[in-house]
Amino acid sequence: MSDTASVELVIEPVSKDLGEFTVRRALPDKRRQRIGPFIFFDHMGPADFPPGSGVNVRSHPHIGLATITYLFNGEILHRDSLGYVQRIQPGAVNWMTAGRGIVHSEKVTDEIRESGQFLHGIQTWVALPTNAEEIAPSFQHYPADSIPAVELNGVTARVIIGRAFGVASPVSTCSETLYVEARIDKGKEMQLPQAQELGIYVVDGRLSVAGKTVDAGQLAVFENVVSGCLLAESECHVMICGGDTLDGERYIWWNFVSSCRERMEQAKNDWRDGRFDDVPNEEDFIPLPQQ
Repeated sequence: MSDTASVELVIEPVSKDLGEFTVRRALPDKRRQRIGPFIFFDHMGPADFPPGSGVNVRSHPHIGLATITYLFNGEILHRDSLGYVQRIQPGAVNWMTAGRGIVHSEKVTDEIRESGQFLHGIQTWVALPTNAEEIAPSFQHYPADSIPAVELNGVTARVIIGRAFGVASPVSTCSETLYVEARIDKGKEMQLPQAQELGIYVVDGRLSVAGKTVDAGQLAVFENVVSGCLLAESECHVMICGGDTLDGERYIWWNFVSSCRERMEQAKNDWRDGRFDDVPNEEDFIPLPQQ
């Protein structure tokens, strides 16, 4: 195996207790805020919800970013201030652009709450380029069967966003973005897709890449990706994320991302004072955290 890529660092995610379940947060990290436009990376679960329980994330706001909820197992019910109501299910892509401001909730249907479920997935945010930070909010849903998949030698890859392995995702983005799910048989190699910035998160298994071993629950960030491949030391499930380098600094506070500190303060005041749009038919919300 010949590699010209090199690993800049390996990130150990920090566990965050969200009440109903725990996530492992790989981005932002104190050593690395983002990879391409990806500025937030949460591994949700796996979590077993018994009957009578379920995800219950009350209405909350976002600005300056787009969210991607991608599930391996289970279901989440998305509602937003634009009026969209969408069941998020495994393999589908749900791209919510906050732009100048959106409010949404993440819960479950009455049926799922009654039956319980096994939930497992990844939630990411991408920071919007500066010329798109204040665009109108929007929501796009792409069913699982619309996401292209390729079968390589011992590798199954789904190109969630961007272009790789000769196929292109239908997901429309504001900047060059790459997001791929891959399952790799033990002992098989996979060529790295190309991007200005690239990271690989191991959901399950162990791999070696550019002379480094990366275990389940770790995010490897590349210093450069000219060419190279990874080797699955066991059966592996990975998420590859990256894209073009973001245009300038970004600030993150709570659910807000912006290139401008004053804009962040405005968003805080707008949420505190009730100037964001409401999610139809929902009254509960998450108050602004204490600063």
